[in-house]
Amino acid sequence: MTLPRLIATDLDGTLLRGDGTISRRTLDALRTAAEAGVEVVVVTARPTRYVDALASVTGLSGTAVCSNGAVVYDIASRTVVESRVLSVGAAQAVAGAVAKVIEEVGFAVETGGSVIYEPRYRMRFAELPGFESPVQALADLWALTTPIVKLLAHSERHDADFLLAAAEEAAPGLAQFTHSGGPGLLEISAPGVTKAGTLAALCAERGIDAADVHAFGDMPNDLTILNWAGTGYAMGNAHARVLAAVARHTVSNDEDGVAVVIERLFSGH
Repeated sequence: MTLPRLIATDLDGTLLRGDGTISRRTLDALRTAAEAGVEVVVVTARPTRYVDALASVTGLSGTAVCSNGAVVYDIASRTVVESRVLSVGAAQAVAGAVAKVIEEVGFAVETGGSVIYEPRYRMRFAELPGFESPVQALADLWALTTPIVKLLAHSERHDADFLLAAAEEAAPGLAQFTHSGGPGLLEISAPGVTKAGTLAALCAERGIDAADVHAFGDMPNDLTILNWAGTGYAMGNAHARVLAAVARHTVSNDEDGVAVVIERLFSGH
């Protein structure tokens, strides 16, 4: 069996177990791949600050594609290598269009370093406290001078699949819409920004073809990389759309599905 040159893996629901940890088995499998010269790239919806926190506990290093492709990040040096942000004008236009078709939706701006939210946005990320700041009104978000890595839209009345479909119909072409399974959470990036687009550019810089990439994911925002990579695996716990769209499946994140595949790859080496 030919080894890949690069392994691209999502974090939540994929590399991480349900309790947010990475098992020793999975860390050992990643180490085996890296020692054999296979580059491991984290490709996640999470911001850079979350990757920093995870790396400090697990020792993860290398390159991360963060915020659904908006940021390329060097984990060891904690340096943003490249970013593609959403313009204020586009964010405001998208928010206006989405608010017309979705009741009681709230908005927040992800800057990479923090989340800044208006009063109707009620979702909180308790695992990294201290990185969320309120503003008094929606208009205050558009007066911010910080970069908009992602615009977040949250509804307590609708699930993420509903929000995605509604936003794509209400604001086609204005931005890139996706979700990673957060309850009622829609993630909005600059037009054309996807996990696969950023990963493909990163691979091109390294002279790596899609055929030489193995990818792992579980949510709709992972579909672009799972379909782009030469070999894509849906986790056993993946969203129904992902399981239907991706031919290869591994076991769930809580069963160390990424490690299972990597161990199989190296069993004959």
